[in-house]
Amino acid sequence: MEPVQTPVTGSVRLPGSKSITNRALPLAALSEGHTLLTGALFAEDTLHMIACLRALGIAVVEDAANKTIHIAGCAGVIPATEADLFVGNSGTTARFLLSAICLGHGTYRMDGVPRMRQRPMRELVEALRALGADIAGDAMPLTVQARGLAGGQVRIAGAESSQFLSGLLMACPLASGNETAIGIDGPLFSDTYVSLTLSAIRAFGGVVHATKSLDRFTIPASQSYRSPGTFAIEPDASAASYFFAAAALTRGCVRVLGLTRQSTQGDIGFVDLLEQMGCNVESGADYVEVTGPAQLRGITCDMNTISDTVMTLAVLAPFADGPTHIHNVEHIRFKETDRLAAITEDLRRVGVQVDERQDGLTIYPCHAPQPAAIETFDDHRMAMSFAIMGLRARGIRIQNPACVAKTFPEYFEVLDALVNRSPIG
Repeated sequence: MEPVQTPVTGSVRLPGSKSITNRALPLAALSEGHTLLTGALFAEDTLHMIACLRALGIAVVEDAANKTIHIAGCAGVIPATEADLFVGNSGTTARFLLSAICLGHGTYRMDGVPRMRQRPMRELVEALRALGADIAGDAMPLTVQARGLAGGQVRIAGAESSQFLSGLLMACPLASGNETAIGIDGPLFSDTYVSLTLSAIRAFGGVVHATKSLDRFTIPASQSYRSPGTFAIEPDASAASYFFAAAALTRGCVRVLGLTRQSTQGDIGFVDLLEQMGCNVESGADYVEVTGPAQLRGITCDMNTISDTVMTLAVLAPFADGPTHIHNVEHIRFKETDRLAAITEDLRRVGVQVDERQDGLTIYPCHAPQPAAIETFDDHRMAMSFAIMGLRARGIRIQNPACVAKTFPEYFEVLDALVNRSPIG
């Protein structure tokens, strides 16, 4: 990376949301009728979901040039009675599809890359077993002898991964026989993603009754999903955080098109933290714009609901006027890598003082980070975040930059196009 000599300014239109695309795909597949997804994301995670749906006998037609995906729904009847499903390192594909395939009738085997074999699945597996599923294994690889879900009552911990709950919520409307009641034990982490799931379910005609606190869900049995015809996918708010951070770090002004502060994606809340750090944020009918301050301020924040942006904030924190304290994000230790440990290691590589806690970090000011090769740990968000640091700090080299293909294959090209509107020294 090369530091910029003038503020980064301009506008950018980003790929579709991974979180929304990988919810819409299985819901469309289980629906009656044909669905056209517009603004869809084409990246490793969504391509794994598409490949798995095809292995299950679902007809999916991609048009990457126009960012559309056409899905012929199976009306709740999974065509294939046997399939091998490879999910890569896609947690959404693994957790959402494991729940969905339990609705089928047949033998389905699911596996992923070595890191996916380490990532938690037990809580979801045990919940599905309580609802009548026959699953061999508690982590990848898993084998499902599917014969439908019976519904019933189940409790699930909310602190490990909201994707477990989202998978159950998407599958259980098609359970037969019994209403499903899901109770949450302990705090529900990343609850904004659960709200995103509920919004997608309702767009496909599903009914889920949720308490205001999202600690109990009641799902009537034997429902049918119905295609809405066309389902539009917003630009990815998590990806937008990097471009907002570029403005914040360089005293620039960056507008992300197609996104508003009323987005259904919780990660739009990252701009609230930027405001606390001194940025100016404006939002219109079709954009959010961030202008960076003369000096960033250190803040104290609970990032539980926007945890995919922890790394973005972490690379801004060394340039603030005081320490930044990040709390309540222990669950990101179970992502593509142990993200709290990875952030700590890489920040220390560049000479930043970091206090690592079980549930968060304190990052101290360091206005002249030293040159270093950044180990990305095969984590797309590590690569994208530390690239932003390289706009201000000299000698930042990103190892394995291709890992961004997981959710944003064109990331460096888009960033380069934006940055090169300003002279680079």
